[in-house]
Amino acid sequence: MAEPLRIGLLGRGTVGGAFADLLGSRAAAVEAATGRRPEIAGVLTREAGDFDEILERSDLIVELIGGTEPARDYVARALGAGRPVVTANKQLLAQHGEQLFGLAREAGVQLRFEAAVAGVIPIVRVIQESFGVTEIAKVFGIVNGTTNFILTEMAASGASYEEVLTRAQELGYAEADPTDDVNGADAAAKMAILARLAFHTPVTLDEVSYEGIERIEPDDIAYARELGLSLKLLGVAERREGGVSVRVFPCFLYGGHPLAPVAGPFNAVMVEAPEITEVTMSGPGAGGVQTASAVLGDVVSILSGDAPVHETRERLLIVTDVASSFYLHLAVADRPGVLARVAQVLGDEDVSVKSVVQQGTGEDARLVMVLHECLESRFAAALEAIDALDVLRAPPRAIRVIEEEFV
Repeated sequence: MAEPLRIGLLGRGTVGGAFADLLGSRAAAVEAATGRRPEIAGVLTREAGDFDEILERSDLIVELIGGTEPARDYVARALGAGRPVVTANKQLLAQHGEQLFGLAREAGVQLRFEAAVAGVIPIVRVIQESFGVTEIAKVFGIVNGTTNFILTEMAASGASYEEVLTRAQELGYAEADPTDDVNGADAAAKMAILARLAFHTPVTLDEVSYEGIERIEPDDIAYARELGLSLKLLGVAERREGGVSVRVFPCFLYGGHPLAPVAGPFNAVMVEAPEITEVTMSGPGAGGVQTASAVLGDVVSILSGDAPVHETRERLLIVTDVASSFYLHLAVADRPGVLARVAQVLGDEDVSVKSVVQQGTGEDARLVMVLHECLESRFAAALEAIDALDVLRAPPRAIRVIEEEFV
């Protein structure tokens, strides 16, 4: 009989506990597929366990403690000791991926992390293996289930962001402290990982610009519906002007876009390249059992597959000023000439208007515009000038618009 696969488990929270249970129930299936039966050799938690002892008696380490320290230290030591590692830790890889990938290459062992991005969607494996020699032009999608649930519920109910966030926490879709989800940091870490894989260039978390959904108002969604738009928090990594742009931002999509109907806590990721046109994958983006399933899939891959090398092929410039279309919401004074003054400011920065909706009278007068694509720096300059106009009753609100429809 083959030796069992002894797994050292770091962390036994929601995902760690689900992984331990799943491993027990699927051990026979793993053995049938790979020839080795997995078993837990030791568990490290905040209260119990010694890392060095667990490492000594383990063939493979599964890191599910989260955070960057001591996770980075544990993973680095495991790789240095010649142990393959599976992790679901997006922040660890977004901030320390280059060091850890280098250690894995030096030791000739695998570092797998499918569960770190987009839940059960196998986007990491698809980029690494199916499209390993494809020159990918763009990877983008909905990579945070919490924010997608919140925006879906706001659109369906008309409730405020604060009301829906409370409901998301009650249902378990949002953490007690949802900051990293709602401010875009969680999605930014995932996009840093995907950008590195897709473009074979180092991308760290501090090179990803990100915005969250905290300032989205119900009337933004209501007005957008009149314009045939739906709101998503989107992560985008794409080749631009000889470099790469990696961003996370709330944006409106037209109905013909494949991501527009993705609702609730689901994730969806698209890959574009000249040879493949576009491929879209969707599925649950969070949850203990779902994440544990992706972790177990990585364990099986280590037993049965070749190790991805994660080599840097080139160092590409991070492009920060890109062209985008925008939705612009203005609470304005109800008097003649307001639209003309706003249009003049936009024109001065070469920003043109695609459509306008005028709503309300008196203290409820509003202008809602969709603008043609322009450089974000030009739009920012126009927005600053509009904010200084004496006809505004509140600061302007702007949200990007994706005009692709794939019909």
